[in-house]
Amino acid sequence: MKRRPVSPFSLSFLDIMFCGFGAVVLLVLILNADTVKARNETFADLSSEVIRLEQEVLVGQDDLVLARNSMKEATLEQVTAAGEAERITETIKLLERQIALMENETLASREHINELSSDLKTLDTEQKRQSEQALAHAGDKVRSFKGEGDRQYLTGLKVGGKRVLILVDVSASMLDETIINVVRRRNMDDSKKRNAPKWRRTLKTADWLVSNLPSTARFQMYAFNTRAKPVIKGSDGKWLLASNRKDTDAAVKALQQRVPANGTSLYQALAVAKKLSPKPDNILLVTDGLPTQGSSKPGSTTVSAAERLQHFETAVRTLSTGIPVNTILLPMEGDAYAAAAYWKLAIDTRGSFITPARDWP
Repeated sequence: MKRRPVSPFSLSFLDIMFCGFGAVVLLVLILNADTVKARNETFADLSSEVIRLEQEVLVGQDDLVLARNSMKEATLEQVTAAGEAERITETIKLLERQIALMENETLASREHINELSSDLKTLDTEQKRQSEQALAHAGDKVRSFKGEGDRQYLTGLKVGGKRVLILVDVSASMLDETIINVVRRRNMDDSKKRNAPKWRRTLKTADWLVSNLPSTARFQMYAFNTRAKPVIKGSDGKWLLASNRKDTDAAVKALQQRVPANGTSLYQALAVAKKLSPKPDNILLVTDGLPTQGSSKPGSTTVSAAERLQHFETAVRTLSTGIPVNTILLPMEGDAYAAAAYWKLAIDTRGSFITPARDWP
């Protein structure tokens, strides 16, 4: 039997070829899988980077907006600062002009001040000259008194005489000008009573009278309410020397220690003139109204205006003739007859009657 010839393209050869081709395909598949995996990993990395970059872009955009806003604010502040600087510059220029003007005015003021100083020196010299002349004519005063403002005088008041009796009202009504305030102050302690404005004014008035007595005169000061007593203890019925500084100071200081209280008896006050020997030739009376009682304590706690006027007339009738009475009235409300009564007393005795301003002396 004849053999078949061997062909290279037999079944075995084909199997081998297919096996080789399959191996190649498998190798390609393996390699392709690794490539896809690597590509996916690379893609994932790139996606993350893209997201990060996008976030950075968004943040950058926000920062850009903020930067633009800040730049706008800075520009606005710069414009404002420039305007403020311009305003300050104008202010500086204005101040420089004002300073220059003030310097010119200062020079003029200095010249005016120099002129005024020269005039003041001239006036001072003239005043000293006039003071020396006045002192030469008025004599020497042991005690001086300087009031406030220009109220250092009393026109028409006769403070002269050889023997001057000063009578100062120290009744409760001297605490104030109104009845309701007198009642209110009457219940206060002594220190507040002594500081009552009306009483302080009374003290200044008495001080002024003592300070303006002639140095050659004798004087005596009595305080009176329901009774009359000398302000200096132990001097009852005696005359003091106006030229003696010790006597004048003692009288003023003693009166300052008194506290206004009780009613008013003009009868007891004017009766002092009979106790002094020789009799006074001038009486200075400081009071605020008509008396509330006569020589003794009244039986009633109230007194009418007519009764007060009657007490006044009774007291005046006891006064010796020829003694002028100069009254300084510090008015009290509700005492309508007081001014007329004391004015008539001044006319009848050839004295004087005044009601000084509240800021005197």
